[in-house]
Amino acid sequence: MDIPRPSQAKAKLRKRILLAIVVVAVLAGITIFLARLGPAAPVVDRNLVWVDTVKRGPMVRQVRGLGTLVPEEIRWIAARTSARVDRIILRPGALVTPDSVILEMMNPDVEQAATAAESQLEAATAELNNLRIELESGLLAMESTLASAKSNFETSKLQAEVNDELFREGLVSALELRRAVVTAEEAATRYEIEKKRFEFTKESIDPRLSVKRAEVNRLSAQAKLRREEYDALKVRAGVHGVLQVLPVEVGAQVQPGTNLARVADPARLKAEVRIAETQAKDILIGQDATIDTRNGVVAGRVSRIDPAVQNGTVTVDVMLNGELPKGARPDLSVDGVIELDRLADVLFVGRPAFGQEQTTVGIYRLTPDGDMAERIQVKLGRASVNTIEILAGLTPGDRVILSDMQQWSENERVRLR
Repeated sequence: MDIPRPSQAKAKLRKRILLAIVVVAVLAGITIFLARLGPAAPVVDRNLVWVDTVKRGPMVRQVRGLGTLVPEEIRWIAARTSARVDRIILRPGALVTPDSVILEMMNPDVEQAATAAESQLEAATAELNNLRIELESGLLAMESTLASAKSNFETSKLQAEVNDELFREGLVSALELRRAVVTAEEAATRYEIEKKRFEFTKESIDPRLSVKRAEVNRLSAQAKLRREEYDALKVRAGVHGVLQVLPVEVGAQVQPGTNLARVADPARLKAEVRIAETQAKDILIGQDATIDTRNGVVAGRVSRIDPAVQNGTVTVDVMLNGELPKGARPDLSVDGVIELDRLADVLFVGRPAFGQEQTTVGIYRLTPDGDMAERIQVKLGRASVNTIEILAGLTPGDRVILSDMQQWSENERVRLR
């Protein structure tokens, strides 16, 4: 006989309902769990970021700038008179000595003026010599007259003394004695007059010669000036060095004061380093510096700081102490590093690409395992070219990312791979 089987429909329905409830509960739990989780940390390629370790110890503060080598002394040679360039003997780049002729110019008026000035000087010199001879001859004549007067005075005086003796013996009359005395007195008077005339003539020689001598000196200075103007038509270097610039060509007409050539000594160079105005506040004269010519490094010292700012930079002159590397020449581009000071014991790290001194910035610090990096706030202090002082936020041994992480600035954590 047939036995009736119980219906399975209700059991299957209950099982399906129970399974649906379990699935819904699991999905709801997963959804709640995922909702509570933050956004996934972005992945950053480890090879694309710069990681450095925080250290404690001495730190050298430096600033860096680009610059050029320039001569310590530059000599511009200018035209003294108007002239025409007739011949160019040396071109830029030539080694020169003080007597090296760079170019020759022509001006007939200058040559004529020099010749005329020398002729006037010769004439005045001849007149001076002639006047000196005349005065000396006159002085000799006066001296001869003085000697003759003295002789007459001595003779008359002697004759008067003899007549006085004879008068006492009664050999001459009183009239003869009186005549001898008068003659002696007249000779004495004439002798005194001649002495005064001689002294006056002797003393008047120098004043009379001085007038003529002053005229000769004036003409001599004028002749020297005209001769120098004539000699300046042959333009000479005047110093040892290299001819750098020659801004004129043959046939050019130049006026007084026109620059004809520039000469500099290539062995005596200094560096003009341009430092950003924000970094130049601590630079002082006398600070040590190093100049990299890309063919060698030479030590130097800050000698001048430009008081004005040009195009956002301050020009600093560095005098070079050591021997210049090979290839060093004027206008060569160089890198300059100036040492500001030395900090004895500070916490520091490599200078980040986005941080300035005396600011607080967000920096990603690596976790101990190095797989993750968390963003923290770090207070920065004094800065150097490649390092910066840490005032707060980091400890020695911490590893931080110094690259620009601006594109991940909204994430507090990043993953490194």
